[in-house]
Amino acid sequence: MKRINSILAVGAIAVALTSCKNEAETKAEKTVDTYVVYVDSVGSLASADAKANWADIESAYQQRTMEAEAALADLKDKEAAQKRLDESKAKYEELKSKIQAEAAAAMPDRKGELRSTLFPAGTVGADMSFAWVNKDNILKVYNDFYNEFDKNKENYSREDLDEVKLLYEALDNRKNTVEKEGLSGPDNRKIAELKIKFAPKFKWERITTKGAENAEAKDAAN
Repeated sequence: MKRINSILAVGAIAVALTSCKNEAETKAEKTVDTYVVYVDSVGSLASADAKANWADIESAYQQRTMEAEAALADLKDKEAAQKRLDESKAKYEELKSKIQAEAAAAMPDRKGELRSTLFPAGTVGADMSFAWVNKDNILKVYNDFYNEFDKNKENYSREDLDEVKLLYEALDNRKNTVEKEGLSGPDNRKIAELKIKFAPKFKWERITTKGAENAEAKDAAN
């Protein structure tokens, strides 16, 4: 009788283990299926919706990836499951590259924006030669530059201010040439007044912007 009971007990344990294994494998299969379906669903989103919600999409993707990779341990046919994961990963990475490229293309050309607003009277090329600036319009160019800077100085980032500095120095180089081409005394004096007003304001913005960025970095680290 004891022998029969022992055999039955062993049999019951084996059935329980088999049941648990089947349950774990079923769960693992569902996890892999969920991962594949998620990637497919992301791929079916409209491009605008995907870009607008990409941070959440990426976060959910990383979580599902970890879960799916962990589930491989409970599957009999690991090779087939791994192949499905790899295919979905490749599909997701392709989509991610596309979204990132579209987002980059949609970003405004900040340098171009700064140049067009600071110098509405002419186009500033990559060489920043300011060849279009002459003795007749240079006062207006400085005046437009100063007024635009003064109006938006509190909104400029450190990178913006770096660009402003380069543009200002390039304009000053052009002024040296224009002076030799007959720049009038009154215009030259008015330009000097604008430069005197601009210098301390620009210096202050550089200091405060850098200080604000350092404070933000310190807060982020804490």
